[in-house]
Amino acid sequence: MRFKLLLNIDKQPFGNLIPLNYQYAASALIYKILSNSESDFSEWLHENGFNDNKRRFKLFTFSRLFVPRYSIENGYLKILSDTAEWYISFLPERSTREFVQGLFNKQLFELGDRNARIRFNIESVEMLSPPVFKETRFETLSPACIVRQEEDGSEKYISSDHPEAAEIVKLNLLNKYKAFHGFDFPMNGFPFRLKTLTQPRSSLITIKEGTPQESKIRGFMCRFELTASLELMQIIYDTGLGSKNSQEFGYIR
Repeated sequence: MRFKLLLNIDKQPFGNLIPLNYQYAASALIYKILSNSESDFSEWLHENGFNDNKRRFKLFTFSRLFVPRYSIENGYLKILSDTAEWYISFLPERSTREFVQGLFNKQLFELGDRNARIRFNIESVEMLSPPVFKETRFETLSPACIVRQEEDGSEKYISSDHPEAAEIVKLNLLNKYKAFHGFDFPMNGFPFRLKTLTQPRSSLITIKEGTPQESKIRGFMCRFELTASLELMQIIYDTGLGSKNSQEFGYIR
């Protein structure tokens, strides 16, 4: 279930600069807004089967900020327009529309860090109609992070055209299915194919920049073709391609 947030930008308090690596701050902000109303939050988790393991709540993703006019100056994004659009997508369906619209609409928030931040006001929250999956071609609107676990326990980020990418994405999807439904995907030997249609473009994102916990995550932008069951296609559409989706990775259209 997807939502378009129309944001008004208030440049008076802090200016119009935010760090280019604002993804972690944006993810933390979404968690904060969703948990603002403890009773509504708990009810929503229960309605969607999350009452026994709240980590499943990470089955969401979000887009980059879509800004009509901007410039990049010394590692910062300078927003020149007065409005922006932001898209958030959730796998849970039950009660999600009322829950999200009730918590996000007219919300006032700040995004950035101690050096640069902007105040936003959510003017409106619009639920988007779900697609009819007749088309199997997609494109990433935020970098897709595909993680290969190495023997030494480390992670290697690979692109969508890597020979192992399709199998990793498939296993990731099956894990998401089980996390949401509480049981394994019922079909064995189902057709699954991931084909990259354009040359993947690498994007290195810094998380918790300037702190002792700083880390870097690499994702890739591309267009791709997906062959899968409708149920799994819906999951990848709602939660994103690959891993680390709740940190703004793998949002697709």
